[in-house]
Amino acid sequence: MTTPQPPHIALFPGAGMGHLMPFLRLAAMLAKQNSIVTVITGQPTVSITESDHISSFLHHNPKINHLELQLAPSFQQADSAPVDPFFLQMHYINQSIFLLHPLLTSSSPPFSAIFVDFPLVAKVAPIAKTLDLPIYILSTTSVAFVSLMAYLPVLTSNPAEFNKNSAEIKIPGLPPMAMSSIPPVFLDSSDLFTSTILTNCQALSEAKGILMNTFEWFQASTLAALNKAKVIKSLLPVLPMGPLEPYHLPHDDNGDQYRSWLENQPALSVVYISFGNRTAMSRDQIKELEKGLENTGWRFFWVLKTSKVDKDEQEDAKHFLNHSFLEKIKDKGLIIKGWVDQLEILRHPAIGGFLSHCGWNSVMEAALEGVPILAWPQHGDQRLNAQVMEDAGLGLWERNWDWGPNVIVKGEEIEKKIVELMTDEKLRVRVKEVREEARKAIGRGGSSDKVIREVVNSLIT
Repeated sequence: MTTPQPPHIALFPGAGMGHLMPFLRLAAMLAKQNSIVTVITGQPTVSITESDHISSFLHHNPKINHLELQLAPSFQQADSAPVDPFFLQMHYINQSIFLLHPLLTSSSPPFSAIFVDFPLVAKVAPIAKTLDLPIYILSTTSVAFVSLMAYLPVLTSNPAEFNKNSAEIKIPGLPPMAMSSIPPVFLDSSDLFTSTILTNCQALSEAKGILMNTFEWFQASTLAALNKAKVIKSLLPVLPMGPLEPYHLPHDDNGDQYRSWLENQPALSVVYISFGNRTAMSRDQIKELEKGLENTGWRFFWVLKTSKVDKDEQEDAKHFLNHSFLEKIKDKGLIIKGWVDQLEILRHPAIGGFLSHCGWNSVMEAALEGVPILAWPQHGDQRLNAQVMEDAGLGLWERNWDWGPNVIVKGEEIEKKIVELMTDEKLRVRVKEVREEARKAIGRGGSSDKVIREVVNSLIT
C-alpha cells in the first residue's frame, strides 16, 4: 500500500503588508497541518518592512521554504506609473509572472497546489493549468467586497445604473450597497486597479475556491448568498477559514518602547490608533486628531504614518506634532512611527478600543481579541468592511467621516466618538460575543478549522 504523501503548497501573495500577512499566517497554519509549504514573493519588495518581515518569518519558521520571483528589470520603470506604489508593485509582479513557470517546475517535491492573491490569478491560472496544479485564491478582504468584485463586470456593463449619481447599487442576494461605500475608481474601467479586478474576475472559474480570512458567524448571510449562487451563478466556493491565526516572531527593538509603556497602563484605558501600513495622514488631519485626543481624557497609543512607503519616512513622530500637544499628553499618550506587532497590542489588557481604517486584517485581529473598533475608512474596501464590522457588533462607524485626502474630520467630532467607543458598555458586551465566536471557529472542530482541514486533505496524494 502506498503511503499518502503530504501536499506541497505554494503561496503567492501580492504587494504590501496587508497582502503578505494573511499569506504568512496561512503558511504557518498549513505547516501545522503537516503540509510542505513554499512562499513565493516578488523581489525587490516595495517596503523595508515587507523585506524585514519575510526574513524574520523564514528564520523563525525554518520548515517553510521560500522562492523569489525576481521582477523583470524591463518593468522596473513605467512611463505612466500609477500614483500608488503598491498598485505599481502588483503591476510589476503581474508583468513578471512568466518567470513563475520555471520556479514551480524546479521544485522538489513537486507542488500539489498553488494559493494565489486575487490580483494575480489571471496570470497564474494558465501556468497552473499547464502544470495540472489546482489553484485556490486567498482573498485579503471581506466577503462583502469579494461580492462587489465578482459582480463588478455586470455593474460596469450597465453605466446607466452604475454611475456617480446612483444612490446605491443592488447585487442579487445581498442588501443594497451605498454608492458612497464603493471605491470611486470602480466607475472608471480604464483605471489600473479597476481593470486588474475586471481581468481577474474573468479567471475566477479557473480556481477551486476562494479562501477567506473570516468566519461563518461573522458574515453568514453574505457567504450563504455567494455559495448558493445568488450573486453569480457560476461562482466558485467561498471558504471561510479565519481569523487566520498569528505566528510567533521574537520581539523587536521598536516594540520594547511600547511594551513597557502598555504594562504601566490600567486595564481597558488605552485607545489604540492605527490606519495601516499604506495610509499617510495629512498634517492638517494630524492637528485635528491631536485636538480630539487631548480633549478625550483617555490614554492613547498612536502609530503615526506620514508617507505611504516606509523608505520615505525620514523624520520621527515629534517632527509632525505640535510641541504643546506633546507636553500636555506626555503622561497619558505614546506616539511612535514604524512597524508594530498589532495583534500583540490588541491582545494587551490595557487596550480598550481601536480607532482603525478598517483594513480587513485589522478587523479580524480585533474580532479575535475582542477589541471594539471605531471605524474611520480611508480608501479601497474599507467602507464596506466598516459596514460588515458594525453589522456584526464589533464597533462603531461614523458615516459622515468621508474618505479621501481632502477631507478633514474636526477634533471635536473625533473626541465625541472616542468617548462613545470607550464608554459604551452594551458595545463591549457585543464585542465579547464576537470574540467568543471567532475563537470557536478556529478551535478544534470549529467551522474555520474544518475548512482548512478539508482543503489540505483534498490535496493529499
